[in-house]
Amino acid sequence: MYYYSNEIVWRGHPDKVCDQISAAILYACMQQDKNTRAGIETVGGKGKVFITGEVTTSADIDVKAIARKVLDDIGYTSEYEIIDNIGKQSADIAMGTNDEVGGAGDQGMMFGYACDDTYQKLPKAMVMLQELAQWYDELRKTDPRFLPDGKSQITGKYGDGQKLLEIVDWTISYQNTEEEREATDKIITEKASEIADRYGVKIGRFLINPTGKFLIGGFDGDAGLTGRKIVVDAYQSFSNVGGGCMNGKDPTKVDFSAAHKAREIAIRYLPGHHWVQVQLSYAIGMAEPLAIYIDTDGGQLEAPKSLYEECTPARIIKDLKLKEIDYVELAKYGHFR
Repeated sequence: MYYYSNEIVWRGHPDKVCDQISAAILYACMQQDKNTRAGIETVGGKGKVFITGEVTTSADIDVKAIARKVLDDIGYTSEYEIIDNIGKQSADIAMGTNDEVGGAGDQGMMFGYACDDTYQKLPKAMVMLQELAQWYDELRKTDPRFLPDGKSQITGKYGDGQKLLEIVDWTISYQNTEEEREATDKIITEKASEIADRYGVKIGRFLINPTGKFLIGGFDGDAGLTGRKIVVDAYQSFSNVGGGCMNGKDPTKVDFSAAHKAREIAIRYLPGHHWVQVQLSYAIGMAEPLAIYIDTDGGQLEAPKSLYEECTPARIIKDLKLKEIDYVELAKYGHFR
């Protein structure tokens, strides 16, 4: 038996807002030009949203309008100065990632994970936090006492096979008007309890806004940055995490595409195991991965040559239809659900 914690941040958390702005700009480009190359970074705070990075595309988009639409949808009501500082992708990188070469858009390692805990093939505590985050986003749209920013963490007691036995502490920090706090806290805890009951897990204790107050939030309370929540975007610490952000990057960037491929491979190898973790590694400009490592609760598995051929960026993009997906939706609550 052991204790372990995992965390999610909600859509209105400053870092997640920046993730969604970067993803929305990419999505707008991809809708007009499927061959868009992009690595978009956003930073926000104290009345300003600064958007930078590299984009090469034939799409005609209004970056500032897209950013404002995301802010409005999340529930940020303040007027922000939007600064568009986006440039073009380096020609040196393009040499190795064009359609003829088809190489990886960056070097690095990416991880994928699957387990037999839920039908989503994800850890139970992770799925529970995602459900609460999605419910909260709908709640704050209809109840003005609830404001966009927030995060939630489960500290659980675990047994053999990484199985969640009970929740020791469920910590929830949610931004609110501080009106009728007893009532709003009750709404939050009742929903969390309902989710836990559906998954057959008991909750020992709730820690709700443990500092005592959470009125000032969002970009007024903290700065945000694209890519600072890569653990939330991946597996909430239940798996190793690669070094790269997945938001605001076109599919030639293996930080994004190979992470999704590693997840698909993990699911494929899961039958007969409690969990599977896959690592893919690449060199910039080269198509096939340098290595594929498959680890399970029963030991390591050898990756066949055919799997290497399957893991080139071009093949991943085609097989997983990565030019057709909604990048903004992925950026909201985590890429794997």
